[in-house]
Amino acid sequence: MEQNKENMMVAALENGSVIDHIPTDKLFTVAQLLQLSECKEEVVIANNLKSNVMNKKGLIKISGKFFSESEISKLAVLCPNIRLTVIRNYEVAEKREVTLPESLTNIVKCANPVCITNNEPMKTVFYRKDMQTLKCRYCGKEQNLKDIKLK
Repeated sequence: MEQNKENMMVAALENGSVIDHIPTDKLFTVAQLLQLSECKEEVVIANNLKSNVMNKKGLIKISGKFFSESEISKLAVLCPNIRLTVIRNYEVAEKREVTLPESLTNIVKCANPVCITNNEPMKTVFYRKDMQTLKCRYCGKEQNLKDIKLK
């Protein structure tokens, strides 16, 4: 039996994005990163949902929002392996697992206080050493993802 999507408790998105498989301890950090408190569109934030993969997970649905590659990179640094679904006309237009890219430009702040990027007006560049470590292009400082500060 097909449900009328507009009469569901949480309406299906006509157009927008869904971020799924967010670790429950990172959900509100993601909401803050995306500045959802300032969003004028409909936003659904759900936490501690049952998940076969993660046991518990968080989910965010944002009406009318489509993410730039820069925003997706920030999400990947904060929560590698989340899933991003793009909805258009109530249908899934794109679905992908967000993974940490090979390089990040102007996304992460270098932890080395004497790094040139902290003392000159220039963009940071980090390379992925492995799935948990980034390395600064300029000073070589390695940083674990859990210790990263976003710009």
